[in-house]
Amino acid sequence: MTLALNSLDSAEIFQDPTTLEACSADVYSRGVTACALLRPRSVERCAAALAELTAAGYHIVVRGGGMSYTGGYVPVRERTVVLDTSALDSIVEINATDMYITVEAGVTWKQIYEALQPLGLRLPFFGTFSGAQATVGGGLSNGALFLGTARYGTGADAVLGLEVALANGSIVRTGQRGFAAAEKPFYRTCGPDLSGLFLHDSGSFGVKLRATLRLIEAPEETGHASFVFDSIEAAARALSVIGRSGAAEEAYVFDPETTRKNLRSEGLLSDANVLLNVVRSETSWWRGLKEGLGLVKAGRRFLPEQAYSLHVTCAARSRAALEADLDTCRQVALQQGGSVIPHSIPKTVRANLFPPLDGVVGGEGERWAALNAKVAHSDAENIIRASAEKLAPYRERMQAEGVWMSHLLIAISNHAFSFEPVFHWHDEWLPVHQRFASESIKQKLGTPPAKPAARELVAQMRAELVTLFAELGAASNQLGKTYPYRSILRPETAALFDKLKATVDPAGLMNPGALD
Repeated sequence: MTLALNSLDSAEIFQDPTTLEACSADVYSRGVTACALLRPRSVERCAAALAELTAAGYHIVVRGGGMSYTGGYVPVRERTVVLDTSALDSIVEINATDMYITVEAGVTWKQIYEALQPLGLRLPFFGTFSGAQATVGGGLSNGALFLGTARYGTGADAVLGLEVALANGSIVRTGQRGFAAAEKPFYRTCGPDLSGLFLHDSGSFGVKLRATLRLIEAPEETGHASFVFDSIEAAARALSVIGRSGAAEEAYVFDPETTRKNLRSEGLLSDANVLLNVVRSETSWWRGLKEGLGLVKAGRRFLPEQAYSLHVTCAARSRAALEADLDTCRQVALQQGGSVIPHSIPKTVRANLFPPLDGVVGGEGERWAALNAKVAHSDAENIIRASAEKLAPYRERMQAEGVWMSHLLIAISNHAFSFEPVFHWHDEWLPVHQRFASESIKQKLGTPPAKPAARELVAQMRAELVTLFAELGAASNQLGKTYPYRSILRPETAALFDKLKATVDPAGLMNPGALD
């Protein structure tokens, strides 16, 4: 079947088998093969195409940068069209006086950072690990976080307003631009917060076309610190205290294997790259040279064999304020039993923002899939312990099938703790792995064989943890089709959700299977 639309020309419609296979899978799983992928070249054409498709009874899933691993844009029904917003990649306005930026949904976090940097401006939260590919539309649909998150929260916390196409093609403006006389999208919550309705919705309430995000002045000074602890619990306690203090822009914990992996990464800590990028990242070239030489001298040999490492990045308007924040982090870490180590990892992360995306597979070509649970700081140790207990019966099978785990802990603003267990295993690659894996890994490994037993084991353990997280009342920043939502709401809340969904998507065509 050839799809033709009045609103789009043939160059915006893709139906070749290779494209359809690629857009019907994310980083973790394959779905029902879509019947078409559309890549509209303007927000108006996108909204018009949406109206045509839903009038014809097609199911719609919206895709941004394609970095999800929760099935958010994976089709689950026949007659599904993937609406790819990556061509909506214009920065509409940067308003340095009123401190906001308006961008189209397909703009990447890297693109925003590079546009703002010459102006001395920045987003509060300013990107993800995959920010070279990940888009604003996808990030706001799925809860983008990391850079700046410990102090400023997630991407959703920076939103001032949205332009969203509903299922019928009508365009809704939220925030101040929702008012007929308002010209500037400078304020979010005059009246009910309608922007929140479309955040973290996996595109099931509408298609994000544009977003307005608040700006801050870029900090003058940035510094880093790293510490090691002899247990994940001790590291988690220190992370929570630092998170509550507001002293750091980023605060995160790596387990021993993840720490070693990052230190081995050629792109992360090759001596020449460290020296050049660290010098460039410092306001003073002399301080940058000293910092870079210090990292090169420390090399990869300073870390104990078994240690959980906590890394912080602090930023401030003055050197004195920066040192005060760093001192707060040091005192906390030492009080919780940590030891100071060279700050190679956080320094290099900031010096190499938005690296190439060959990280979609591991250094030996292994696949990975993360889960995440957001809890209150006081519940952090409980979810770590409960997760370990839940997976303990699988240890022998994991060893037999070559499945292993890593963990990432992140502080979110001063009020939330993020627990991210990550499964690793060898298996056949999906299209996204083929696209982004480095050429050296491809040449080394060729085409990895399928390992269905390992894949099935990972799926089983993921399901166990997803159920556990729901039982513990944990939140998630990326629901997709992996985590339950509607089914675990309180009855009164579920009833309101159903009415809202029926209003914006009466035929239930927008991303069926999401938010169930």
